[in-house]
Amino acid sequence: MKRHRYTYSILRYRHDPVAGEQLNVGVVLHSPDKHFLGARFRKNYGRLSKAFPDVDGSTLRQDLSRIEKAFERLTKMEGSDLLSIEGNAASFATKIVGPDDGSLIWSDLGSGTTESPEATLDKLFVRLVTQYEDSTAPRRTDADVWRPVRDRLAELKVASIFEKKTIASSKDEVEFEHAWKNGKWHCYQPLSFDLATVDSIQEKAARWVGHMVGLSSASENFHPYFIVGKPSEPALQSAYRRAVDFIADAPLHPTIVPEDEVEAFANDLADRVHSHERK
Repeated sequence: MKRHRYTYSILRYRHDPVAGEQLNVGVVLHSPDKHFLGARFRKNYGRLSKAFPDVDGSTLRQDLSRIEKAFERLTKMEGSDLLSIEGNAASFATKIVGPDDGSLIWSDLGSGTTESPEATLDKLFVRLVTQYEDSTAPRRTDADVWRPVRDRLAELKVASIFEKKTIASSKDEVEFEHAWKNGKWHCYQPLSFDLATVDSIQEKAARWVGHMVGLSSASENFHPYFIVGKPSEPALQSAYRRAVDFIADAPLHPTIVPEDEVEAFANDLADRVHSHERK
């Protein structure tokens, strides 16, 4: 796949110009080859508050929201032709936040090549801005993703259908906590991608794709289903979408059930259970 050149610049909050202490709060990336200009900005201010207890969080939040909207307007106003030929990330960034704009300053320009500017922007944002953020919100587990399915099936009085089932081949063995047999085994696996980094999302997806490869030679007839939960961090959404597509293309052609489609999925499963019981 063709790689495209890009430049990027980090937006930093400088609490005290004399002391020089600063923390990263955003990043902007420009790829002329792909006519791409994008920016991501911090939404969680816990780390800033810990580093600088007297920071005016409300004002900073308003400033970053204003800057984010300004970038959205700039992208629409400039048009794809201008984005392909003019300047670099810094030249666009300084149109929004000038070089001497008080507590918010831009870093030196960085550069590289990428297959996907949008994915690289997400990775840079996590690596440079949110990687060390201490979030007070607990991340959801696989059990948390399964809970709405369990609750809906309980309402429909079919939650008791599930049992544990181990599917094995000469290459792999996986125990599914939630399985049901109707001619063949239907094995349901919740997957929470509410993780901290792009790498952790990719690793979890790769692990389950590996299981699908290993179980593709299993003698027992079964079909896998993955109920998938999104990450809470907006910057990780594209990594989540790539992970889900990766799993969907795996051997055995697993069925993917996004968490916002759980109710319809549970209703359909209940209908199939009742139809099976009437036979």
